[in-house]
Amino acid sequence: MAEITRTRSILLHAAVIIGALAMFFPFYWTVVTSLSPGTGLTSAPSLIPADPGLEAYNQLFSQLPFARVVGNSLLLATITTLVQLITSATAAYAFSRLPFRGRSAVFGVYLATMMIPLQVLLVPLFAEMKALGLINTYLGALLPTFAAAFGIFLLRQAMNQIPFELDEAATLDGAGHFRVFWSVILPNIRPALATLAVFAFMGSWNSFLWPLVILRAPELQTLPVALAGLQGQFTTQWDIVMAGSVVSILPMLALYLFAQRYIIQGVANTGLK
Repeated sequence: MAEITRTRSILLHAAVIIGALAMFFPFYWTVVTSLSPGTGLTSAPSLIPADPGLEAYNQLFSQLPFARVVGNSLLLATITTLVQLITSATAAYAFSRLPFRGRSAVFGVYLATMMIPLQVLLVPLFAEMKALGLINTYLGALLPTFAAAFGIFLLRQAMNQIPFELDEAATLDGAGHFRVFWSVILPNIRPALATLAVFAFMGSWNSFLWPLVILRAPELQTLPVALAGLQGQFTTQWDIVMAGSVVSILPMLALYLFAQRYIIQGVANTGLK
């Protein structure tokens, strides 16, 4: 029996290692290609760059306004994340802690909006931004991202895990809703807040369709749009395209590594699979 258990454990670890290597290989090849000047995708992938260099990165930032593009994406993603944390936390508190008529029905309808794809809302959103005079502005790109049904759901689930006795104790001490929200609820849902921050930042950082439609000026371009332009402008210079991909991956990788512990704890506490 012990031998069977050991064999299963070895096979399981081997499968996990093989899966991890298979998922890691595209990222590794991206880095290798970005360090190999003049590399094309028609040749077999090289695991070790023959003549590594940073020429692709130099061209990326010297010949193109790529630093401005990265700054645009960073600005939009940071503002989106901060505003979503505020709107999602306050709305989740209302759905979790404030009883009102039709609360469950309103929450259900709000969750149903998660099933509507962006492509369906694209024309109405564009018409609305045009009426407000926000075409080709940062505010026009940001407004539709300020509230997220997923963020409200995530934080509401986390708040539901907090005993109501803590609210009652704070109320007996003279605390109002704002004090309960700030001093009792928020400190107890920090893992969920960190999880939402990563998801919101990642969603804004990788957003392509809405910035492509609303931001027309080259100096306002975001990173995904600029990367798509690289593939058209540098048809054979895949080292530059891969260098841009590496630049786009690094911030998200750093953010995830920083918040990994909170993400795992937040997902586990909210019961998400």
